[in-house]
Amino acid sequence: MSNALIVHKAHLPKSLLSVRAAQYVRMSTDRQQYSIQNQAAVIAAYAHAHNFILVRTYKDEGESGLLIKNRTGLLQLLEDVESNQADFGHLLVYDVSRWGRFQDVDESAHYEFVCRRAGIKVSYCAEQFENDGSMLASIVKNIKRVMAAEYSRELSAKVYAGQCRFARLGYKPCGRAGYALVRELVDEKMQTKGIMKSGERKYILTDHIRIRPGDPREVAMVKWIFERFLEVRSESVIAWELNRKGVVSSTGAPWSRAAVGIVLRNESYIGNLIFNRKSQKLRRSAVKNPPEQWIRSEGCIAPIIDREVFFSVKKIIEERRVDLSEEEMLVRLRKTLLKEGRLTPAIIDRTPGLPCSATCQTHFGNFRNLYRLLGYTPRRNYEFLDARPVWSELRSKLVEQAAAAIKAAGGRLSSGGWSNCLRVNGTACLSVRAARWTPGQKPTHAPHWSIEREACLPHGWIAAIRLAEHNKTVLDYVLLPTDGKVKRTIRFSEAVRERRGIERFKTVNGLVRAITRRLVETNPVSQSTSGRRSKRPKARRSKSRKIRRQR
Repeated sequence: MSNALIVHKAHLPKSLLSVRAAQYVRMSTDRQQYSIQNQAAVIAAYAHAHNFILVRTYKDEGESGLLIKNRTGLLQLLEDVESNQADFGHLLVYDVSRWGRFQDVDESAHYEFVCRRAGIKVSYCAEQFENDGSMLASIVKNIKRVMAAEYSRELSAKVYAGQCRFARLGYKPCGRAGYALVRELVDEKMQTKGIMKSGERKYILTDHIRIRPGDPREVAMVKWIFERFLEVRSESVIAWELNRKGVVSSTGAPWSRAAVGIVLRNESYIGNLIFNRKSQKLRRSAVKNPPEQWIRSEGCIAPIIDREVFFSVKKIIEERRVDLSEEEMLVRLRKTLLKEGRLTPAIIDRTPGLPCSATCQTHFGNFRNLYRLLGYTPRRNYEFLDARPVWSELRSKLVEQAAAAIKAAGGRLSSGGWSNCLRVNGTACLSVRAARWTPGQKPTHAPHWSIEREACLPHGWIAAIRLAEHNKTVLDYVLLPTDGKVKRTIRFSEAVRERRGIERFKTVNGLVRAITRRLVETNPVSQSTSGRRSKRPKARRSKSRKIRRQR
């Protein structure tokens, strides 16, 4: 039986694929607790009527249909289809809107096309038309997609109008309460039903959420913040003192200048509830609304701070803000540079009379442009920023080469959820980075290389392109493991590299071969196939030993 063929699930006979089907189900919110079961019931009846065998289920629970990025079920379905890992010939979906209520109706059509291109027929079990590719089916599907998108727009407008109406009545439609404040759930008779924890939502339409003062210790701390600001007039000083006392903020993060500023500007502490400062519709970017669109409900919260104290603090903050032209900004920044001898974002933020560093970036694009306008050459060399497009291209090419080699070796790939990152066989991750060259602090010191964490550096391996002096050419390549707990930057010199045993490769081909050995050969696609493969050599070896003994 050593020559018996193993039939992989992606290469099943067409006669078998024609009766095997997968189902995709999705519900938008947690409140639709029976939606998945209802969809599955209709799909099961359809499968039974057409003699299909359901072999796979892809589902997204509590995920909006406006975007695809958080829908792991649909992403896994598309990955299996595009990587030729699908072991079914039909995909059963409840209706057209289950793909999503995308505002671009061509997006849901694209995902259906991906399945059809792979030879998988898509059927809509609850629709009144047959998805047979006819002109009628195409017209009806497009109308359904437009209706799905329009439903989301209409629902968004209705929800927004309802939130504004309840905000005028003094209720908290959404969002966090704020430091020293809690959300209280009340019924239609204003009887309390308890304090809501972070992340909890109301489920009964007649219930509402009100804001009231919370922990007395936090209430006392808010009073201290206002009193202390009238003394020192500095949010940074107050943040430093709060952190030194070990006071925890509402988010659990250390206090910062911005966090203290939010407390000082919050009208909830004098009893006012303000809604619609920002609006975010249809999962798009949040938009700041002008003050005339704000909804202010006064006297709906028990006050913590005296109104005179609050408006005194507000006056100080408003008078401290001065609108400067860019020419005046440069004059003041140049004076600060002459006084300090250097200029950094930290110096800008702590110097009175200067705009904050974020404002400088907004006006001048970045600090390199600002330094150029001031005629200032910082000690740190920022030339590496000009080479970043080259690094990005090198990283993309390395990702493509590694992906091609892993697929050729039988590995299964996915994006891992991050750019320049590959997840192999659903477990091991490969992150591709550039190791930037940095000179030593002194001429006698050896240079070192830095690998940035960026958005995420998951557990697995790092394949880094080590750059030569001035970061314009490639020196070599390194491969090193990571435990996924890197917070900021990985730094190493050549001596450290040798001491830690970080592997170095002169060519990209050598690096790709090493990646394949570690991620594919040590992490097979499935246990069943790997088990069979591992047993065969043993069987052959044992058979050869018997032959030798007979000889």
